[in-house]
Amino acid sequence: MMRRLHDPMRVLTSATSIALAALLLLVPSTGISQSEASKSGAPPFNDNIDDPAEWGKAFPAHYDHYRMSVDMKRTKHGGSEAVPQTPTQADPRSVVARSKVEEDKGLKAMWQGYAFSEDFREERGHAYMLEDQRLTKRQVVVKQPGACVNCHASMYLAYKKAGDGDITKGFDKINAMPYPEASKLVKHPVACIDCHDGTTLALRVTRPAFIEGIRAYKASLGVKDYDVNKQASSAEMRAYVCGQCHVEYYFKGPQKSLVYPWAKGLKIEQITAYYDEIGFRDWTHKDTGAPALKAQHPEFETWSQGPHARAGVTCADCHMPAISKSFTDHWVRSPMLNVKAACVGCHKKHDEKATAEDLQARVNEIQDRHWALREKAMTAVVALIDDLKAAKAGGRKEADLVAALYLQRRSQFYLDFVEAENSTGFHAPQESARILGESIDFARQGQIALRDPAFKPTVPVVNIPPPPPAKP
Repeated sequence: MMRRLHDPMRVLTSATSIALAALLLLVPSTGISQSEASKSGAPPFNDNIDDPAEWGKAFPAHYDHYRMSVDMKRTKHGGSEAVPQTPTQADPRSVVARSKVEEDKGLKAMWQGYAFSEDFREERGHAYMLEDQRLTKRQVVVKQPGACVNCHASMYLAYKKAGDGDITKGFDKINAMPYPEASKLVKHPVACIDCHDGTTLALRVTRPAFIEGIRAYKASLGVKDYDVNKQASSAEMRAYVCGQCHVEYYFKGPQKSLVYPWAKGLKIEQITAYYDEIGFRDWTHKDTGAPALKAQHPEFETWSQGPHARAGVTCADCHMPAISKSFTDHWVRSPMLNVKAACVGCHKKHDEKATAEDLQARVNEIQDRHWALREKAMTAVVALIDDLKAAKAGGRKEADLVAALYLQRRSQFYLDFVEAENSTGFHAPQESARILGESIDFARQGQIALRDPAFKPTVPVVNIPPPPPAKP
């Protein structure tokens, strides 16, 4: 008998998801059909309108909610609050989010030599995604490629125009551009057309990096030539449209192709193995020389390992809950700012006594525990970095440090994976705790390797080659 391959995405086609799909037939993702929009006198649609305001003429309630992501409000362990800033010619913003890297010296130590050590702030709503990317100090300290706009702007029409109708060709062309040049091709943060077909309003994936990444992941499970826009269920799409951007990625080769590293799987050890196999590093750590990796925002990968994914609950179910039978909330935000609509209805099906207060307290407890473990991991990683700095200052040869440097790479990437993931452990509490535990273990093994040349780490040590010299 052939052994069935495990795929965390398959839970979305389980009985739970079938029931959800049936419900979606009654509650359309847009809350209104195009025929209804036409009857109301709204303009006809085509696939060449990326301005959300134009879509808002047909769907005014959805547009009003979409615009609410300008709000800045903290949760206990997330969100953001408005920090006044004196505008300058270089940065005309009068309000920004708090700087995480200035408040947490561990982050600065972990990212030494990388642009994130200069500027990393609390997450703001989708309304700010393009503005904040254009104005981050990271643009000053490093020449970012055009690939960076993929997750920070409405890209479908830009890719379509750049590729003469072929979004993949346009994607390749824009990736290789300098960021300032690519940024001129976009006008809006993520917009309606990025997730909805402009003529049918159906959900769709418009990011070629996700199309290629999910195909590679499915191939690792034995599913060849997977086409997400033809083969994904409606329930899966409610996760995939968000997973287009909320993912880990890297830039491949001199053309800076945006790649989601899923060819071996979605778990962190599979992603790490992928990077080790190709000898990839994001940068060389300034203080230690470690071949370092920088995690991005792997919400999709983390969610896929958690209890909600196993239950068939998608990103949209919690971050864009149904408000009525004809309207889904397009104010994308933390469910902790919308507990009654986002959480209570579903939980009451299993526990009649469930209340918003109870569920809020449960989330706080999960995130408090996660944060305490995160702090222990940060202490361990910084201790390894300090020991490596001392060893180098003491004249230790590079050949004696290979194991410890690799363990720094691994321990800080594991910590960074849950640090960069924006749920403070909630999307997958057990998996996040496992990753942080591994991070602590790798850091402590690195310290042992510095003290005992005969020590054998529990993972194979990979000697990542130095990057090629920069072209003159």
